[in-house]
Amino acid sequence: MEKLIKRTISGGLFAILLVLAAQNKFTFLVLLLVFGFLCLYEFNKLIAQKNWFSYLIFVALIFAFGFMEMLIGNSIGLNHASQILHVICIFVLLLLTRDLFSSKSLPKLLTNRYINTTFYISGGIVFLALIAFNFGTYNPSIIIGMFALIWINDSFAYFVGSNYGRQKLFESVSPKKTVEGFLGGVFFSAIGSYFIFKFTNELRFTSWLVMSVLVSIFGTIGDLIESKYKRQADVKDSGKLMPGHGGLLDRLDSAIFVAPFIYLFLRLLNYVS
Repeated sequence: MEKLIKRTISGGLFAILLVLAAQNKFTFLVLLLVFGFLCLYEFNKLIAQKNWFSYLIFVALIFAFGFMEMLIGNSIGLNHASQILHVICIFVLLLLTRDLFSSKSLPKLLTNRYINTTFYISGGIVFLALIAFNFGTYNPSIIIGMFALIWINDSFAYFVGSNYGRQKLFESVSPKKTVEGFLGGVFFSAIGSYFIFKFTNELRFTSWLVMSVLVSIFGTIGDLIESKYKRQADVKDSGKLMPGHGGLLDRLDSAIFVAPFIYLFLRLLNYVS
C-alpha cells in the first residue's frame, strides 16, 4: 500500500510537470533536454558507459531537431534530416525488438553502445519533440494525449495484472508482466482514446484509437527492452529519482520507444490529408 501511494504521488507530480511545461514550446524543449540527460545518465550506468560523448550527441540532436524546429519551422533541410534520423531509429528499435525475442546475439556493429544511446534513447527524446511540433506547428494536445494513453495503459496493465494476472507475458525478462495485464492495458487505453478525442480538437477518434493500440504494443515492448538491460546489469531499477517507479528511464521507457512509431503514424496521416 505504501509503495502504491508513493507511486501515485510521484506519478501525479510527473504528469503535472509535463502538462505545465508542454503549454509553452520553449519550456517543453528545456524539459526534454533535462529528461534526456537524466535518462542517458541512467542508461549509461546500465550499459557501463562512462564517457560524455553520448551526451554531446544528444545535445546536438535536440538542438538540431528541437530548438531549430522552434526557431525556423519545418524547413526542407530539417525535414530531410529528420526523415533520415527516423529511418535509422526505427531500424535500431526493430533490431532491439528482434534481440529481445532471440537468443542469438546481433553483430557487434549493431549493438554498439553509441548506436543504442544515439538512436534508442536520444532519438526517442527527439521524436517526442517532433511529435509536439507536428510538422511545423507546435501542438501540446497531441503529445499530452500520447502520454495520457501511456499512463492509462501502464496503470491498468498494472492493476489488471496485479489482481487478475495468471499467464506470464515474458517471464524471462519481466516476471511480473502478464498477458491479462497487457490486454487490460490495451482495452482501457482504447477506451481512454475516446475521452482524449472528446477533450481535444486534434485528430479523429479512429486516429486516437490507433495511437492507443500502438502505445500499448510498442510501449510494452519498450518496457521489456529496458527490463532486459536492467536484468543484464543485475539491478531492479534504472535509478531512484521517482519513488515507487525507480528512475526516470523506468518512467519514460515506453514513451522513448514508442515515439518514433507514433511519429511515423502522424507522418502517414499528414501525407494522406
